[in-house]
Amino acid sequence: MDPAEFGEEVSSRPAEESAPEGAWPAALDRSAAGEEAEETPSIADGVERRVARESIGLDRLGGWITLAVLSLGGGVFVAIYLATGAWDPLWAGILGSAWLLLTLPGLWFAHVWPAVNWRHLSFRADERGIEIRRGILWRRVITVPRSRVQHTDVSQGPLQRRFDLATLIIHTAGTDHATVELPGLSHATALRLRDHLISGGLDDAV
Repeated sequence: MDPAEFGEEVSSRPAEESAPEGAWPAALDRSAAGEEAEETPSIADGVERRVARESIGLDRLGGWITLAVLSLGGGVFVAIYLATGAWDPLWAGILGSAWLLLTLPGLWFAHVWPAVNWRHLSFRADERGIEIRRGILWRRVITVPRSRVQHTDVSQGPLQRRFDLATLIIHTAGTDHATVELPGLSHATALRLRDHLISGGLDDAV
């Protein structure tokens, strides 16, 4: 699994060196932390990244929950209709067939669709802003310049917290794409993108 594919990059750590005699461990820890901070790559490097792979599991879980609720509701309706005793075999067959026809495609959408959608959702951030690509049949490219960003939010629902995922919500000036959402990000990546978009800079002047 390539970590860079999900917006995370891995840098190799140098081999540990023996501390010189008399060196304070706290000073060494601060030095090592500074070296690691310098090696942390910028999120605004212009590289196109997919969202976190864990978002597939999140979407599958949500799909299964939705399908279970709908299937259970439909099954209860059919069972009550059959239990009344005053039912037509023709209508009973139609209702049962309709329930199956809705449930079987739902199984496909709940399990397969999240992986397909993950492959077609990506983002690219640079000093000018962020570009989001999404869509399977109809591809959309949304570009948000930093100069138009008014404020950003990072939201996490109960299921997202379970997978350590978050949604980046960007509020922009103007009416077209006034609110842009990028779901499926790791929480750390969402925070890095938020900080980048609201940090400002010389290139952000309107």
